[in-house]
Amino acid sequence: MALIKNIFNSRSTKDGDFFLVIKKLLGFKPKDITLYEEAFTHRSTNEKTSEGHAQNYERQEFLGDAMLSAVIAAHLYNKVPGGNEGYLTKMRSKVVSREHLNELGRDLELIKQVRTNIPIKQFGGNIHGNVFESLVGAIFLDRGYKYCEKFINKRVIKPYVDIEKLEGKVISYKSLFIEWCQKHKLQFRFAVYEDTGNDKLKHFAVKLHLDDKVVGKARATSKKKAEEMAAKRAYYKLQKAIDKDFS
Repeated sequence: MALIKNIFNSRSTKDGDFFLVIKKLLGFKPKDITLYEEAFTHRSTNEKTSEGHAQNYERQEFLGDAMLSAVIAAHLYNKVPGGNEGYLTKMRSKVVSREHLNELGRDLELIKQVRTNIPIKQFGGNIHGNVFESLVGAIFLDRGYKYCEKFINKRVIKPYVDIEKLEGKVISYKSLFIEWCQKHKLQFRFAVYEDTGNDKLKHFAVKLHLDDKVVGKARATSKKKAEEMAAKRAYYKLQKAIDKDFS
């Protein structure tokens, strides 16, 4: 770990004392600061341990994802004693959705602490959620489950987990639309059509057909995103009918 300590000396000088930044972020004193240094290291730095293993936030991200799910699951289990397995699973998915984790990471401005050889502006939006998960993983490795739970309660549960609001939150309009169509035995299909846009990045244009009528269309940098956006527009067009079934 001595190598990584030296690596981060320059960042501490530039951005202030990294230890104090982390301490303020956590709300308690970290024991092993090198765990947090690794939690903010992007793979582009190509850092390796003395054994030759990659040293970046990805392994801690994996661990943090599991810890978030466990703590949120325990909270929901205790908070909603009447909730069945399906309900609890759906509610947990809403809390730990990629969209929500990205929001958390942005709110905490975690990207300011990321060490990378790639310009920050080139990262996609998921970098915020990825680093948030890696931070949670670092807390677990450094201070154990109780402190991990304490941090998640402070930064996730108290400010963001409102049961009533979560119940009304849609995490996938595409899934909701498909479920509604299947319930009523309606025919639908997503169709990619020719996109003549002049964007440098390749875009996918998608139309959502309900029977023979187009109820939504959208374009995005991936087919998956375009389908989700088209489904969202279809939802707002058919909101009264859909909400009647799922209210």
